[in-house]
Amino acid sequence: MKLGKFFILAAGIFTVFLFNASAQTNTVTVTNVVTVTVTNIVTVTNVVAKIEVPAKGMIIAATNKIVIPAKYPWQSAITAGVTLTRGNSDSLLATAKFITDKKTPVNEFNLGADVTYGSANGVANNELYHGFAQWNHLFSEKWYAYLRGEGLHDGIAEVKYRATVTSGVGYYLIKQTNTTLAAEIGPGIVIERVGETDNTYATMRIAERFEHKFNKNSARVWENVEFLPQIDKPSDYLINAEIGVESALYRDLSLQVYMDDNFNSQPAPGFRRNDVKLVSGISYKF
Repeated sequence: MKLGKFFILAAGIFTVFLFNASAQTNTVTVTNVVTVTVTNIVTVTNVVAKIEVPAKGMIIAATNKIVIPAKYPWQSAITAGVTLTRGNSDSLLATAKFITDKKTPVNEFNLGADVTYGSANGVANNELYHGFAQWNHLFSEKWYAYLRGEGLHDGIAEVKYRATVTSGVGYYLIKQTNTTLAAEIGPGIVIERVGETDNTYATMRIAERFEHKFNKNSARVWENVEFLPQIDKPSDYLINAEIGVESALYRDLSLQVYMDDNFNSQPAPGFRRNDVKLVSGISYKF
């Protein structure tokens, strides 16, 4: 009987132990489930964050590709024309001109040179070499300061050399995509030899220049005039003017017709004050 009570007591203790162990195991299992669930939620949140950041980065990269620094290349043109006659008259007239310019939001550069040579019956009747360079520095959209240098040799008019250096201010009266009109004024100096006389004097340059393009590469018209009086003797002055028209022929080729007029109030003895030149030629742009 005592032995039977011992087995009953032992069985009860073992049952309680198993129950406690089972309860403890269940508690651990629940804890693990909660931990896994929380961990998964955090992981999903991190994945979403990683997806959003590259998306924004891709948009910024695309924006950077659109904003490309502007380039301001030199735009140049060479124009040449030849007139030749044989028979009752024997004459030659050849002209060549080179122009190049570059424009940026702050600076504008314009350079050019032209040559004219002509003869009739073996005697030279045209011998002109001319070149210029101008730099404009813009202070606003329309106001600018300029520096200009110009050189001339006219063997027929006995102008051995004439060098002109001027500086001043300019203003764009019209500044549009296809149309520009600018006025310039400023002091300068002229150094020249006309005939056998050397002259050096101060001058005031008053100038205007106009250009209108009908299409991008189709046709344009232009004109420019400058007036340079001698400051201490205004009756002595120079006037240089040009007017022209250009029409496209094929791609970078075009036809130019222009007229140059150079007036000198005090020419060399025995020469006229006015020289007019009408030129037609083929122009190539590059």
